[in-house]
Amino acid sequence: MITTIVHVHVKPEFVADFIEASRLNHEQSIQEPGNFRFDILQDAQDKNKFVFYEAYANEQAVAAHKETSHYLTWRDTVAPWMAKPREGIRHVMLFPAAK
Repeated sequence: MITTIVHVHVKPEFVADFIEASRLNHEQSIQEPGNFRFDILQDAQDKNKFVFYEAYANEQAVAAHKETSHYLTWRDTVAPWMAKPREGIRHVMLFPAAK
């Protein structure tokens, strides 16, 4: 399983728009073959900070996600709203173990 945690810092004036664009991306991403999780969290203390938790079955599913129209639309739409470039960090899933 491939897991990535993405940190996003959004300019304050674009938070509502970012949330809506991310919701649309989320709704399509969770329908993708090989997607196990696509969670979007907003920092409780700083409403401009977000974390995406993504879990995919394998590298092929991750690559396929990055070619979908909903991801490409989200990426291009939200890029100018970010206070700094997003940072995605890959993680190794220890638990739960794959079945």
